[in-house]
Amino acid sequence: MDVSVLVPAKDEAGNLALFVELCADMIRAQQASYEIVVVDDGSADGSWALLQELRARFPFLHPVRHRAQRGIAEALRTGYLHARGQILVFYPADLQFKPEDIPSLVGPILAGESDMVTGFKQGKYEKAFVSRIYNGLSRSLFHVPVRDLNNVKAYRREIMAALPMRPDFHRYMIVMAAAQGFTVTEVPIPLYPRHSGRSKFGLSRIPIGVLDMVAVWFELRFGQKPLLAFGMLGAALFTIGVLAGLGALAWLLVTGDGQRWAWTVIQTCLVLGSVFFATGLLGEQIAQQRSEVREMRRELGELTAMQMEAEEQGATRDAAREPA
Repeated sequence: MDVSVLVPAKDEAGNLALFVELCADMIRAQQASYEIVVVDDGSADGSWALLQELRARFPFLHPVRHRAQRGIAEALRTGYLHARGQILVFYPADLQFKPEDIPSLVGPILAGESDMVTGFKQGKYEKAFVSRIYNGLSRSLFHVPVRDLNNVKAYRREIMAALPMRPDFHRYMIVMAAAQGFTVTEVPIPLYPRHSGRSKFGLSRIPIGVLDMVAVWFELRFGQKPLLAFGMLGAALFTIGVLAGLGALAWLLVTGDGQRWAWTVIQTCLVLGSVFFATGLLGEQIAQQRSEVREMRRELGELTAMQMEAEEQGATRDAAREPA
């Protein structure tokens, strides 16, 4: 399997039938092999029953189900675990992006020109102002040379295997992939009005997005070396406390006057400095454990790939032995 299209779907019964039919038209025109993995993320509108009907008609369709809503990030992770393709595509089911444009995302990766391709929205977008602010802040903070970070995208399978699992991580896949050395390019993708249903996202997502941005920045800057952040802050506070204490003691010896508030500040700096430094040391231990877990995941992925390759070779040999 060359390409797996991962489609998170929450209450998209009005769109799924047409979406899958358009996928069928797209796949027939391609030389690469495709599968469509639709993850029903706890829908309550009959989406799962519709997917079962569509699976009987379209052999490329592979529906997966969450019995309760778990979010896009979890849906993408579930799709990844059930996908067989070496290239993964994140595509919504609301038909704001048409399946006919999927090959535009996949093409540069199949040609070996890029590891990850993101779309740049072309067309009227009702949340364009918020999107410009978000993308502007992200570009200035992460220095990623793309105009639209939160859009449809295609990427090599190893990128998903290397990313940390966290809520809403899909918004920063480009940032985290670029930080790990993967190449990223951008192609224009037309944007259309929703075919059916309504958007699941509102203005309440803005503060969540900003906090996620800060969290990802901290992860990329200090995730591997937390002592660099907490240790430096703790050492700075501790040093300020010691110097201030020496200064206050000298003032007391010279003038005979003591300032109670100064000693309170000194004690606070010393205590907080010690706490921050100890937190940095603890963070270093956690970072070491995370590093070991990532290495285990990498080795497990390699073993799984080797096993799948061996099974495919075995199936090929069995087929060759069968009489014509």
